[in-house]
Amino acid sequence: MNSRLPPAWSKHLKTSSGPKVVPPKNTQPKSTLLSPAQTDDALLRQALQLQQANRLSEAEALCQRVLARTPRHPLALYLLGTFALDLDDEMAIRRFERAVEAAPGNPQYHLTLGETFLKVGEHADAIRHFKLACDLKPGWVEGLCALGRAYTEFGKADLAVPVYEKALKINGRHSLVRMGLGNALVSLGRMDEATNYMKEAIARRFDIASAYEGLVSIQKFVEEPEELKSILAELKNPALDQKSVQKLHYAAGKVLNDLRRYDEAMNHFQQGKKLSTRQFDMNAHRRGIDFMIDLFSPEMLAAKADHGSASEVPVFVLGMPRSGTTLTEQVCASHPDVHGAGELTKLRRITNRLAPRTQSPEELRRAILDMTVDQSKSLAEDYLSHIRQRSPNARRVVDKLPHNFELVGLIKLLFPRARIIHCRRDAIDNCLSCYFLSFNEDNAYNADLHTLGLYYREYDRLMRHWDEVFPGQILLARYEDMVSDQEGQSRRLINHLGLTWDDACLRFFDKGGSVNTFSRWQVRQPIYKSSVRRWKNYGSAITPLVEALGNLAED
Repeated sequence: MNSRLPPAWSKHLKTSSGPKVVPPKNTQPKSTLLSPAQTDDALLRQALQLQQANRLSEAEALCQRVLARTPRHPLALYLLGTFALDLDDEMAIRRFERAVEAAPGNPQYHLTLGETFLKVGEHADAIRHFKLACDLKPGWVEGLCALGRAYTEFGKADLAVPVYEKALKINGRHSLVRMGLGNALVSLGRMDEATNYMKEAIARRFDIASAYEGLVSIQKFVEEPEELKSILAELKNPALDQKSVQKLHYAAGKVLNDLRRYDEAMNHFQQGKKLSTRQFDMNAHRRGIDFMIDLFSPEMLAAKADHGSASEVPVFVLGMPRSGTTLTEQVCASHPDVHGAGELTKLRRITNRLAPRTQSPEELRRAILDMTVDQSKSLAEDYLSHIRQRSPNARRVVDKLPHNFELVGLIKLLFPRARIIHCRRDAIDNCLSCYFLSFNEDNAYNADLHTLGLYYREYDRLMRHWDEVFPGQILLARYEDMVSDQEGQSRRLINHLGLTWDDACLRFFDKGGSVNTFSRWQVRQPIYKSSVRRWKNYGSAITPLVEALGNLAED
């Protein structure tokens, strides 16, 4: 949290190396000899101490006391924003926006607001505030790196590269620069240059675990590289934090998997998974699937048939992660009339807006059942404006966030004419490919094979429901079919989009532009068959997955 504070406060709070002293609950700062400004400052420092002691409601109450006296107190608003982060990011954005309005000349406020916009997928807003932060504080490497990251995630890595290069000239010792520049170059397919910067980061010991993980992800190993010995040596370092150890296990597993040393690879993947901190609530997830199936019934959808936009621009490529969604998007986006927008979170944000108070299923149910035609058109227009930021003139824009499979009902409510492509792959191969990657903690179902198999069954159950209520409207695209019949399946995809065929779709791997998913190396290569049925290499180690999948293991 300290890193998000204005520099003067951050420095002040780090001066004490002893344990934090938390005031008793009813203690109030003495104000008899303090000016109003000094009293506010004392209250806010106490609020921060309370927040750091997980006494959030008391911390917020002190900030509200300051705002009662000074409604536009920028630091009080800013602290309230930091308290809301991860708990309610929409609330955090509103509070940071008020802080920026009260103190528009504070670069730290713009930086943090930009980071929060980036977190919820609002890249244009993030870039605007990062630019303002950099204008207010020229030569600020942290601000430049944030701007570079936003450009990369926005699919404009070509704009990110010169920003990172500028940061590198200002301070080549800053830990964020080389990995940021390397990732931008990877997105552009400039693998050799990216490799050099990642190796430089390793040599300088800048976020060494991320550097190794990034380095091994952009190449295929047929002989044991020097990096493997280095990675295994790093794992013996007792000073490493848990996240770094986890990343190094994934990096070792990736190399060993390439070398077909499957038992050793699986051992590292399992050790990495054991370090996951969040537990997945499968029962709650099943209730969520039940809720979606019950809500989006044929009767409800018939009653809402006149809702939404007539636009045919949005295309949704969805399914389980690692099912071929990136490959499918790249084939489609190689067509001159199609833009691949990557993995957008806008639909999630729209869903959250429908249930702003409690985020509960019942609030969402009521919002959807009560939704008017005008409201549906307004939400659809909000989404269209979002994707038009990426490509104003494309006839089709592809949103390939895999987990949109949970929101097909909302998609068809807002865009009855939208094209949906459901990517599917051999169930065991699909789940193993997920297991071998370090998904973020929001996807905690990926932490063990048994839970992963059960999650896959729920995904399958929901997709079967969507196929029933939207018959003939969702194109099934099987990865194995694409591998065995690239041209036939590619033509099938373009036909589903309502476009005429273009031979460029057969050379998707030559397509320019950015790719920002786990598959960003693979989609720069022609289609290969080595990922089909590779689960057979792992023997009894994958028994928990096979048992959890049940009859779907043969799918």
